[in-house]
Amino acid sequence: MTRESGPRGGLVRFVVGPDDEIVPDVDERLPGRGIWVAADRAVLERAVEKRLFGRGAKQAVRVDPDLADRVEALLARRCIELLALARRAGSAVAGLAKVRQALETGRPGVLLEAADGAEDGRARLRALAGDRPVVATLTAAELAGAFGREHTVHGFVDSGGPGGGLADRLRRNADRLVGFRGPTPGPRLENPAGTCIQGAGPLMDG
Repeated sequence: MTRESGPRGGLVRFVVGPDDEIVPDVDERLPGRGIWVAADRAVLERAVEKRLFGRGAKQAVRVDPDLADRVEALLARRCIELLALARRAGSAVAGLAKVRQALETGRPGVLLEAADGAEDGRARLRALAGDRPVVATLTAAELAGAFGREHTVHGFVDSGGPGGGLADRLRRNADRLVGFRGPTPGPRLENPAGTCIQGAGPLMDG
């Protein structure tokens, strides 16, 4: 084990629950001393396999062997909830025409594209996005659920209006989700893969 510091933007917080079970806290609100792990499936699975949570918590703990799947599901649900909030706030639009219009008018924001959408359509909008961040880790079904539609491949969240904070939170959670689902095009937040943080001091699995 080696100690190093690192930003929390690309990390997931865990706490010890009432039954000494490790509980993911993706919203970072649960009471208790946090154990911070890189938002990376391989790193988290290695932490489970090597029983690093007990070392970080300094006590015996119970760890779900499917903890990485649980974290992925929680992050995906949080992204969908944030996107739904942005839609209700009038800061998010869906559909090729509306997204194209938002990009062409120069509005700041985040471009959304379904991970399982057709590549040609995604590439055209990505070219219009310029240096805007692109989130492409949610499926068409997940995007559709957030927008209350039957099928959604393209979306846009405005970061310049009242819902700008939602766009930032969506991007952060989507970036963490990438570590469990795979890469996404466009700018990404820093993700210090390989680090496991306990309290104020990180622990690197190595």
